[in-house]
Amino acid sequence: EESLLLDNPTMKFRRMNMENSNRTIIDSVETLEAALARVKAAQSEFAKFTQEQVDKIFLAAATAANKARIPLAKMAVEGTGMGVVEDKVIKNNYAAEYIYNAYRHTRTCGVIEEDKAYGIKKIAEPIGVIAAVILSPHPRAKGCTAAAAKIVLDAAVAAGAPEGIIEWIDVPGLELTNLLMKEADIILATGGPGMVKAAYSSGKPALGV
Repeated sequence: EESLLLDNPTMKFRRMNMENSNRTIIDSVETLEAALARVKAAQSEFAKFTQEQVDKIFLAAATAANKARIPLAKMAVEGTGMGVVEDKVIKNNYAAEYIYNAYRHTRTCGVIEEDKAYGIKKIAEPIGVIAAVILSPHPRAKGCTAAAAKIVLDAAVAAGAPEGIIEWIDVPGLELTNLLMKEADIILATGGPGMVKAAYSSGKPALGV
């Protein structure tokens, strides 16, 4: 299994997709709208989770992503024809292990801060559905993006997250990306100036890189 992961990432992804055959492929406005409804329902359930439940899911998702950092890096270079595998391994490790360690002690549920002297409490409220443009990827990156999303989703659900908490667009295109940005509560736009400008012009809160 380890040899398959490291030496043939494309075959691993194809086998993974076969194992996930019950999932509806998102390739049209109709399938995306149905997926968004599922994600919104899952997010509403997730919003009720305790800090302990969220922390368990966060750790499981980050650990799974980090374990797959090498095959995912190989898939990204193979699929896009861009970048260097070793650099992408480091990037994947940063996005998983380093980000987890940076936020592992951050409270995100319920009362996150209290000033008894002034009688002030800060209470966290879930933002809602997040549209990460990386999950509506460039066509050349759709394979590695879907693989990464599925790895994180499977780990999160195994740790107690609601089914359907993460979705991705299998056949990306401008129409579906625009719909995703329109329907989400906040947008994470990673890409060129055009993509970032579109996110900031969507009328929704956006973070662009």
